[in-house]
Amino acid sequence: MAVIGLDCAPAKLVFGDLADEMPNVHKLMSQGMHADLASITPPITVPAWACSMTGNTPGQLGIYGFRNRRDNTYDGLSIVTSESVKQPTVWDLLGQRGMKSLLIGVPPGYPPKALEGWRVSCFLTPPSAKTFTYPGELRAEVEEEIGAGNYIFDIPNFREKGVGFVLEQLWAMTKRRFAVARRLIKNKPWDFFMMVEMGLDRLQHVFWQCWDPMHPKYEPGNPFESAFQDYFRYLDSEVGSLIETLPDDCVTIVMSDHGARRMEGGVCINDWLSREGYLSMTESLAGITPISKAPIDWGRTVAWGDGGYYGRLFLNVKGREPNGVVESERYEEVRDELVAKLEAAPGPDGDLLGTRVFKPQDVYPDVRGVAPDLIVYFGDLDWRSVGTVGNPDVFTHENDTGPDGANHDRTGIFVMTGLPGQPTGRVDGLSLIDVGPTIMEMFDIETPQGATGRSFL
Repeated sequence: MAVIGLDCAPAKLVFGDLADEMPNVHKLMSQGMHADLASITPPITVPAWACSMTGNTPGQLGIYGFRNRRDNTYDGLSIVTSESVKQPTVWDLLGQRGMKSLLIGVPPGYPPKALEGWRVSCFLTPPSAKTFTYPGELRAEVEEEIGAGNYIFDIPNFREKGVGFVLEQLWAMTKRRFAVARRLIKNKPWDFFMMVEMGLDRLQHVFWQCWDPMHPKYEPGNPFESAFQDYFRYLDSEVGSLIETLPDDCVTIVMSDHGARRMEGGVCINDWLSREGYLSMTESLAGITPISKAPIDWGRTVAWGDGGYYGRLFLNVKGREPNGVVESERYEEVRDELVAKLEAAPGPDGDLLGTRVFKPQDVYPDVRGVAPDLIVYFGDLDWRSVGTVGNPDVFTHENDTGPDGANHDRTGIFVMTGLPGQPTGRVDGLSLIDVGPTIMEMFDIETPQGATGRSFL
């Protein structure tokens, strides 16, 4: 089996608006099954790929994004690593049966954990990393294929580098990753292959406003107006070239972890909380300040938030946080109050923004780790969450992490062919967390106890 992961590939574009640019993917669709793939809540790369390959929800993994609270102190958020995923993945279960896996860029994949097989680390790999493969000697083979130091895990600070530089790096990153994949597919005796290409995610965040006339920052005739079509076409050609190297009896899956959509702007969650009386400072702010560096008066603060494609809101609970003020018996009352106010909040034009707010306990069967108290989709994901405080307004079209034209969306893609007796044509009702259990069933492996996902075959 081979899984080709296209991070952030939206069903609306792959199956619709840009279908003509992806003939190889559509050839697979005509030979097998395809579906809109419901992502997780929230639809974020980490933990989405881990959810897909374990059959567990973010709550069960205890991973709610790239960064998570380590504990209930005010020390900020820590980055997820490969060690953060405790539940067994598809390749863990295959390895227990002596079957070998070949993984390239599957997040979270740094540091590269040992497995029965071979692994090249993912986009979380720092440029300074001395080890990015398992086993370590696999690095020499990667560098023999594309040159020492030429493998691109990701484009560092891609939002700030300028569109010309990013586009050049995008094509180089994709070309080199697929070159390495083709080489290793040919010379490793694998049973399960999986790769994840990050290019589409980076393309959409940087260039969405260049091609979408409905985007508030779209400029007709801009020099990057065809960047979307050009890259989708190129990516499809690389997918087609990779498929040609696969064995004839290979079950082939092309999928994404979530989709993408036009982003209208950002909501400054901490400025909103401050305006509504939930967040207080010990002194006036000199300007826009990261929430982790703000002089928060914890003795008078009920809640604070974090930025990202969705908003994470944390309550300052007495007996849980060091200087908590929310009495435990009022916890649900305060959460309900915040949900009602956020969902009733107007947008910059005075009309209802359409924000949706979720309690983790209502979304997941288990809530592990230190979860946000509320998960916030501003404008139902039309707007992102801006984590800084001291902004001149609650609404902004400037992002706190650099220019960004797209947000994540709930729906990815799933295409599969090559399994005898499998469904064909368009299929409805598929969910990301069901992919891993489905793969397990194909290998005659029982889904681990406690997993939420179920095979859709």
